[in-house]
Order: sequence, then C-alpha cells, then structure tokens
Amino acid sequence: MDCRVLSVQSHVVRGYVGNKSASFPLQVLGFEVDTINSVQFSNHTGYEHWKGQVMTADELHVLYEGIKLNNVNHYDYVLTGYSRDDSFLETVVNIVQELKRANPSLVYVCDPVLGDNGAMYVPENLVPIYRDKVVPAADIITPNQFEAELLTGRSISSEKDAIEVMNLLHSMGPETVVITSSDLPSPLGDQYLVALGSQKRVRADGTMVTQQIRMDIPRVDAVFVGTGDLFAAMLLAWTHLHPNDLKTACEKTISVMHHVIKRTITYAKEVAGPDRKPSPAQLELRMIQSKADIEDPAIVLNAVVM
Repeated sequence: MDCRVLSVQSHVVRGYVGNKSASFPLQVLGFEVDTINSVQFSNHTGYEHWKGQVMTADELHVLYEGIKLNNVNHYDYVLTGYSRDDSFLETVVNIVQELKRANPSLVYVCDPVLGDNGAMYVPENLVPIYRDKVVPAADIITPNQFEAELLTGRSISSEKDAIEVMNLLHSMGPETVVITSSDLPSPLGDQYLVALGSQKRVRADGTMVTQQIRMDIPRVDAVFVGTGDLFAAMLLAWTHLHPNDLKTACEKTISVMHHVIKRTITYAKEVAGPDRKPSPAQLELRMIQSKADIEDPAIVLNAVVM
C-alpha cells in the first residue's frame, strides 16, 4: 500500500497533539504522512506555560507552492484539525480543492474543531467558513455534538435528532459523519457516552445505501489532549482498510483509543502517586508504548447498527 496523507495540524515539541498525535499511528499502519504544522508550540496549551509560532495563510501557501513546483502534490488523503484563523482555513480549502482536481478520488478527512459542551474554542467567524466551504469539501467529518449542532443549526436531544443532523451533514457534502461524543443517555448507564456514525455509499448498481451505528463508550475521569486528533487519524486509517464497513472501522478506531487512554491513565496515576492529580505532562498520550495496539487493536466495543 503506497497511500499518502497530507496532514495540516498543529505541532508540539513535547507531547502528543495535532500532527504529533496523528503521524506516528498512521505511519505504523503503513501510510506515508506529509505534515504541515499550522502552529509550532513548545507543548499544548493545557500546561501552565507555552511558547511558539503560528503559521500564516501566506506561509502555508508558500509551502504548498514548493510541493507543487516539484510536482509531488499527489495525495490520497488530506487530514485537518484545529485552526483558529479564517484566512488560513480558506487557504486549506483552496489546497484541498486543487488536490481533488489532480486526484478526484482523494478523500478529505476533517475534524471541524469549534468547541465542546456549549463553549467555543475558536472565533465565531469560523463557523460560516466551516459550514459553507470546509464541510462541503470534506468526505469524512468527525464533529462532537456541539459542533454538529453549530454546523446544522439543529439541536440534538434524541437519537432521532442525531440521525436527522447526520443526514443534514450528508446533504452538505460528506459521505461519512461520525459524532464522536454526545449528551444522549446510554442504555448502559451514565458511565458511558454515546457516539454515532453514518455512512452513505453508492452500490455498483447505482443505488444508495446508508449504514448508521451507535457506540456506547466507557467514560474516563481525566482530561486528555490530542485524543480527537488521534480519533480522526484512526478513522482515516480504518475506513481506508474497511471502506464499506463503518461499523468495523469505528470499532477499531474506538478500540485503539481505549487502549491508548487506558495505558496513559494507568501510567499517569502511577507516576503522580496515590491521591495526587496527574499533571498535563504525566497525562501525555502513551503513543509509542501503544504501537502494538495501534497496529492490531483488540476489539473492546461492539457498535450497534441502528
């Protein structure tokens, strides 16, 4: 498999977020990963201190021009995550559209990072850019409930609402939509959170088929950074390896997440000591130590077809 991904995300010197969270797992699974670092920080912003630089839209354009001049701008996938600048985001969309003209089968995987739990992480002027330009260019999107609601203008208070919102997102462009977390009640109790997925595909005879799934994921009592970036990267990988089976792709994605998070929390508690809250440094994802789980995850969760 010679499959090449262009990943435009943040970079940290220490720890695992953005490209640092996505590159290693994708490479382990056999993907070539070309990275453009939208920011270069010493560490993620959950630490007490951080320093670094932010890439401008012009700098992004210059980098892409270099790739283009050498005629090596052929990609199978584009992966993007957190961005907080409107002109940078619009430049990303322009690059995706140009790459799709060169390779119409290119798949754009977008994590539309806007916020969570009712609070925005990015300026509000990014919402219409995501809604009107980014999402229509995307093939796979991984919003949380809050982001899915912002993008569609609909609220989700039941499974039926969630299905309607996913169908609305399909109508905007993406063939695959995964709502990575929601406030919907799980039949397994409040120790679980509900994620939902929907995939539309065209059969060989031209008919449209939709697969919709629900996943009940055990909650973990800790704050991790970089898990969303890992989720989007793993969904890219497992949908590539199981192109017509969202259920299996999501089960493998969630299982990788489970193993990495479990290893991380076990390590963090051990290092912090009894009754001590682990620090951001101790809670950095145990990515390298999870190599075997990334390559071949033991399935810990079964998705339910709706």
